[in-house]
Amino acid sequence: MSKSIISDMDGVIYRGKQLIPGARDFVTRLVDSQTPFLFLTNNAEQTPLDLKLKLEGLGIGGLTEDNFITSAMATAMFLKSQTRKTQPTAYVVGGGGLINELYNVGFSISESHPDYVVVAKSKTFSFEQIKKAVRFIDQGAKFIGTNPDMIDPVEGGYEPAAGTLLAAISAATGKKPYIVGKPNSLMMLLATRKLGVHPEDAVMIGDRMDTDIVGGLEAGMCTALVLSGVSTRESVEHFPYQPDYIFDSVADIDPAAL
Repeated sequence: MSKSIISDMDGVIYRGKQLIPGARDFVTRLVDSQTPFLFLTNNAEQTPLDLKLKLEGLGIGGLTEDNFITSAMATAMFLKSQTRKTQPTAYVVGGGGLINELYNVGFSISESHPDYVVVAKSKTFSFEQIKKAVRFIDQGAKFIGTNPDMIDPVEGGYEPAAGTLLAAISAATGKKPYIVGKPNSLMMLLATRKLGVHPEDAVMIGDRMDTDIVGGLEAGMCTALVLSGVSTRESVEHFPYQPDYIFDSVADIDPAAL
């Protein structure tokens, strides 16, 4: 029996708005072989519906919202399990996907002594948001990050990601955030639980050694690195851990052979 597939998206299926060559055929192979799979992304800006529609716009159809788990979903699930308040509050630096997931688990978005400061990638990040986040954390709000990625692969290169925003706030407060998304194996375990499989029966496919691969390894999964995103074949040698497989892209992956 072939292993279940848990795959990253940015740098694996697409770069920004550009589909990676062979990605459509890879997803077709997953569907046609009836291989259980999930897309697991540190992207907290978009909802599963947004991601489904994005893939459809890139020519990949036949998916449902249940095929996706985002770091926003994982962060909301984690915070719901941690809070004892009936009406918890959060100040959010991030997009609508994160705010929507927090609403779904009973959080209110507040700028009046919030219980948490939750930070994700934001295309509208401003100095005013830094000031508010720093003030709230200094007043006792717990500091949460959806993911630590410093850059995201986009067509033509890279752009700053959540980690750069977290670094600015951390430098100003002297406090480090708790990261819920990859490489925290918590997110990997949520994915295997959703698929109903044991981690050793799943493969984590990703483009980053420092999030996808180490997170999958620590969760007890087989790992496959693709070289279509951030990590390069040369950079792999600098890490004290190694993936089980290295591929140029998902175009080269046969799910039945993993």
